[in-house]
Amino acid sequence: MTGQLFISLLNPGIGLLFAGAFFLMWLNRRERYIAYAAGAYVATACAFLVQDLAPVLPMELQRLPANAGFLLTGVLFAAAIIQRYGLPVPWRAMALTAAASLAVFVWFLLGRPSIEGRIYSISLGTGIVALMVVRALWPIDKPHLIDRLLFWVAALCAANLIVRPIVILTFSGGFADYDGFQQSVYWTTVQFSQAMVSVMAAISLMVAVAVDMLAELRAEAQADPLSGLLNRRGFEATATAALRRCDGDGRIAALLIADLDHFKRVNDRYGHAVGDAIITAFGEIVRREGPADMIAGRIGGEEFAVLIPGAGITAARQLAEAIRAGLSATCAGRIPPALTPTASFGLAASTPGAGLSALLRQADQALYDAKRAGRDRVRAFAAPAPAPPLSASA
Repeated sequence: MTGQLFISLLNPGIGLLFAGAFFLMWLNRRERYIAYAAGAYVATACAFLVQDLAPVLPMELQRLPANAGFLLTGVLFAAAIIQRYGLPVPWRAMALTAAASLAVFVWFLLGRPSIEGRIYSISLGTGIVALMVVRALWPIDKPHLIDRLLFWVAALCAANLIVRPIVILTFSGGFADYDGFQQSVYWTTVQFSQAMVSVMAAISLMVAVAVDMLAELRAEAQADPLSGLLNRRGFEATATAALRRCDGDGRIAALLIADLDHFKRVNDRYGHAVGDAIITAFGEIVRREGPADMIAGRIGGEEFAVLIPGAGITAARQLAEAIRAGLSATCAGRIPPALTPTASFGLAASTPGAGLSALLRQADQALYDAKRAGRDRVRAFAAPAPAPPLSASA
């Protein structure tokens, strides 16, 4: 194999390798952005194969599908990154950019032949598409290293596509024909810089896929499938972290504990399917009535906990009363009409330096007071009054 042939096969080989890897990932995780990434690498492999190895057509027309493939690569990879964040993909803007770029390319291919003009038309078109990724990701939070890396890979792609052609062509001059073009410093930098950026982009997106899969597995491990809330382990881990943040920010937090009344009796009389329906309904009403930043979990068979960062007893009481009042209506149609499920609630507010276990004990004591008072009610923890000082003996 000659050195030139090896260079010509470098990018198609990389493209097909990563296309296969993303396709296998897509088979295991049917996310649209992974399919876009696989399509992008198929497109880039085909484009380089046509560009370097396809037979020459009249008027160099083989250049048209090759460069259309480069534009399609940019569009699909941009869509993959943007879709990964659940952002709206600017399909229309990308399609208009690609169409304009291709129209200018055709003009410099058939109307006024110019290799430099064709280079600029495709490079600037794909560079603008890459800038759309930078613009889309700029305002969003990037909590993980991989999020920042994807942003900078998109920025590097844009710089590689826009700045590199301008700099190299300015200093190296133009090309009389494609033979000179394919032996030029410019084309060599295209082959190797594109290979480098392609590998970086693929590895970054693969790591992002792995991060998403791990997050999904972690969420599944911490979720209670029946209620749709966190399980006890997930609640304790998440609530503990939230309490630390509140403590560090000087904010309070409120804890609500709920227990379904006479739940064992319900299961014994009506069966576990009815009990499960009540648990499911309870989870639904908590998610519907609770604030967006709450941390809610099923911490026992019929026991639930909700932590509300930045809230006090008043907000917790309002949520508890909304859940208590709406539970029966939420269960309607799922349980026997003669059954009216109720729940008892205990509330507690955090104090500086107190951990989750102390807050749980206080809310649990308030819950016990609610049950002792007759169930189907809300009680808040009241700290015992300090004992009066002993008077000095006369």
